[in-house]
Amino acid sequence: MYKSRSEARILYILTARYQPKDYLISENNLFDIMTNIKDYISIDQEILGGQPVFKGTRVPIESLFLHLEKGVSLHEFLEDFPAVSKEQAISVLGIAEKIMTSKNIEKLYDNAA
Repeated sequence: MYKSRSEARILYILTARYQPKDYLISENNLFDIMTNIKDYISIDQEILGGQPVFKGTRVPIESLFLHLEKGVSLHEFLEDFPAVSKEQAISVLGIAEKIMTSKNIEKLYDNAA
C-alpha cells in the first residue's frame, strides 16, 4: 500500500490536518498551483545555494517534510522555526498534496525528467 511508514504518516498528516477543497487538479488549474507556489516558496541562489525555502525566510522547505517524516507535529515544527507561519506551512503541504494527487502527475513527472 505505502512504500514506507513515513509516506503513510505524511499522508495521514495531510488528510487529518489539511482538508483541501479539490483533490484533483485540472490542466487549467496546474498553472494556478505553479503561480501559488511562488507565494510561499522562494528559490534564490544567494539563499542556501538556491535550495527552496519558505518565502521571506532561510528555512528550507525540506525541513518541514523531514520533521513530519520523523513524527514531529506541525505545531512543534512551527515552534522550531518561528520565521515560518502556520499559513505558509499548511499552504506548502496543500500544494504538495495537490501535485501528488493530481490526475496529471505523469505530465509533471515527465516535465521534471
